[in-house]
Amino acid sequence: MLSGVTRQRDPTSLHVPARIRAATEADAAQIAAIYAPVVATTAISFEYEPPSAHDMAARVRGALERYPWLVCERDGELLGYAYATRHRERAAYQWSAESSAYIRADARRRGVGRALYGALLPMLAAQGLRSVYAGVTLPNPASVGLHEAIGFRPVGVFRHVGYKFGAWHDVGWWQLALRGPEAPEPVRAFPQVVGTAEYLAAIEAGGRLLR
Repeated sequence: MLSGVTRQRDPTSLHVPARIRAATEADAAQIAAIYAPVVATTAISFEYEPPSAHDMAARVRGALERYPWLVCERDGELLGYAYATRHRERAAYQWSAESSAYIRADARRRGVGRALYGALLPMLAAQGLRSVYAGVTLPNPASVGLHEAIGFRPVGVFRHVGYKFGAWHDVGWWQLALRGPEAPEPVRAFPQVVGTAEYLAAIEAGGRLLR
């Protein structure tokens, strides 16, 4: 899912070079601040209560044990983040993941989402994952446009699957194949990929997409 928050920024700060890097627990407060309005004011997230910085730190810590959680940072401030989670718990699903991205409102339409995905997806491929899925609460043309622009294809819609703000909401699903259908090798946990040539190439690929 892709979203942002309304926030006034000094426009000159947008000219400071940005970078893509792995998240740390120290980013939790800024991540929570980006995410909180999405939970509180939209149906993009199906959570009812925004997680605290403490809760978000635990999420980042847990996610990084297995999957990438990336942030786009400029001058010490986060413009957005993207991460992957396990698609389903049963063993045969282990080669599939779900992805999400959230972009600060004043950083949208600047290539931040595309840059984050430009690093996230090759990292997942380096881990040995085969497919990535993205669920999007409908309607959300910005998120649909981003995912389809980077190669995701629609695979179906869950009708009336979430109830929030007094209404039922549909969720559309998009899929991106990272590798072919041959028999897979074991999936590597994210810490096994960090620092490798594949990891560094993914960070560089994402960085090249930043405007």
